[in-house]
This record gives sequence, C-alpha cells and structure tokens, in this order.
Amino acid sequence: MPSHHFRTTFDRRTLLTASVGVGAALALGATSAARAAEPRATRRRLYVDPAGCGDHTTVQAAVNATPGAGWTLVLAPGTYRETVTVPETSAGLTLVGASGDPRDTVIVYDNAAGTPKPDGSGTYGTSGSATTTVRAAGFTARAITFANDWLRADHPDFTGTQAVALKVTGDRSAFFRCRFLGHQDTLYADTADLGAFARQYFRDCYVEGDVDFVFGRATAVFEHCHFHTLTRGDLASAPYGFVFAPSTAVANPRGYLVARSRVTSGAPDAYYKLARPWVPSSDTTARPMLTVRDTRLGRGIDAVAPYANMRDAHPWQAQRFAEYRNTGPGATFTVPENRPQLARAEARSATPAAYLAGWTPQG
Repeated sequence: MPSHHFRTTFDRRTLLTASVGVGAALALGATSAARAAEPRATRRRLYVDPAGCGDHTTVQAAVNATPGAGWTLVLAPGTYRETVTVPETSAGLTLVGASGDPRDTVIVYDNAAGTPKPDGSGTYGTSGSATTTVRAAGFTARAITFANDWLRADHPDFTGTQAVALKVTGDRSAFFRCRFLGHQDTLYADTADLGAFARQYFRDCYVEGDVDFVFGRATAVFEHCHFHTLTRGDLASAPYGFVFAPSTAVANPRGYLVARSRVTSGAPDAYYKLARPWVPSSDTTARPMLTVRDTRLGRGIDAVAPYANMRDAHPWQAQRFAEYRNTGPGATFTVPENRPQLARAEARSATPAAYLAGWTPQG
C-alpha cells in the first residue's frame, strides 16, 4: 500500500458536532427519541461513521438510502474500504469530510483493470476499476480523499495496470480540497457519452500518480491544484509517465484547463511528460484539448519536449495543446515548436468562467 498517510485520529462526536452543527450531535450521540423527532421524510442529511455512531457505516449504504435529489452525507473521519457508485438518480448529492482535512476521511479500494471479477465474467477494465464512480449531475465533494491503492509490484503478472481512484461523468460536478491518490489513471474526468459535454471543477485539490493520471473527455477546470508525479521503481529511464491524457470529443470546444496550479515530482529531473493525447478506439475522431496556464512546472517535467504521442496515428501536434505564462524549470521555453503558446487574445477566453459556461461552483 502506498505511503499516503491516511490519518484517522479524532474524537468523532466533538469533531462532527463542531463541523456540521447540532444535527451531527443528534446523529452521533443524542438520544434515539431526539433523533426520531426529526421527520425522516424531510431529512436531507445523513451521517456515516465506520465505527457505527452514525446513520450508516459505509458510504454506499448511505448513498443507497438517499432517494431523490439534494442530500448531504457527512462522513466521519476514518478509512472506508469499499467501492462507491453515485447513480444518476442521486442528483445534487454532497459528500463532506467532517474534519475539514481530506487526510482524515479516505474512500479507498484496490481493483485494477486486470483484476478478475468475482463472478468469473472477465476483468474489471479501466472504468470498472474505479474506487468511486460518480454519474449524478450536480455532485459536490469537500475534504475527502479518493484513493486506489493497487500496486504493480504486488501483481507482476498483470497487464491491465490501470487503477482508477475516481471516475466522474456527471455535469456540474465540483471537488473542493479533495485528494486523489493512485498510480496509473488516478482521476478519470469523463462524460457519460460522446454527446455529453460534462463540466467539472476541481479547486485546491491534490492529485498524484504516474501514467496518464488525469485523463478523460470532460470539460474540466483545475484551479489552484497540486499535481505530483511519483517515482517509478520499475523503470530505469525516462519517461516515467504523463500527467494529463485528455480525450476531448472533436465537437467539444473546451477540454481541460489547468490554471494557477503547480506540478511537482518525486522523480528525477525531466523524467515526466506534461501530457499526451488519448484518442480511444471508441472515438477515433477525438481531438484532445489541454490548456495549462499561470502554473508552476517543476523539474520533473521535461522542458525540452513536454508532450508525446500515445499513438503515432494521432500526433500531439495535431491536437489542441497550449500553454500560457507558465513558470518554473519544467516550463523553460527552449524549443518553441515543442511548446505551443496562447496569444494574449486567446488567453482571454481560456478562463474558468468561459469553460464552465454559466455555472458557478459553490465551495
């Protein structure tokens, strides 16, 4: 298991009461009569605690118990070792880590694309490997860690090494102060189908991994986020991997936007590429789009050649990759043709507001 420091020391009752008000005290320690006095039909908040002090002990059980839209699930600090699916019917669902520190509340599992399904029907595949899958529109998460702790070293016979921590396809999905931990394919920011242009927003989040660890076809904005590339002990030479692998549909005018963020690395200098385009077999007309602006790129990023091809039939130069006013050693402008830059006029439309198209996430 990677050293992700899943911190879980806390006083449940004090912490939850302070974080979410008197309602938490009712859910986590008040008398059963007081809790019964709150009409169940009007409750829109449930409390989850693996120690049994809330309404449910697992996140999935709480999701299953929220009929209709607009529910909030308050998660007590702890490690929730389970897979979670938020269906389309749970529109407007909010998950809140009660302590306010995402290191305290962790949803984690260890499936990979090559993991056999228990029923013998094959392997999970990339999408099926996700620890948490969010299909609902209007989803919000605050102060939660989403992790997949599957390790290549423990499964040298596996070829399907993709292991997703979170797959999100819902429109207007927002994540504040969350962490996404994994190795290959950590964060899958995607859409439900080719015709859907799902908008997603990530602010003050931390994402780590090695190969294509932020990928998919959503219109996704990453603002004030921290991306960290891991050291890969199974490789002796560069490249270790890639931070971004967008697969934006050709009809979508907005792909991934990274703004006022930073990329750091535990790997040697220049051992990582910033991005490569993913043109999947399910959409051979995809034209991946990534704009990285006002972002500090550390030494782990190859400044001379920050982009690479995933398949030679779809060269990165034919995609929609661009940068603007980046800083740091990984952003050194040495070979102009390897680093397409936005003009000032183009940068005016490469903003979170433009990408989110009338939606203002509420953090």
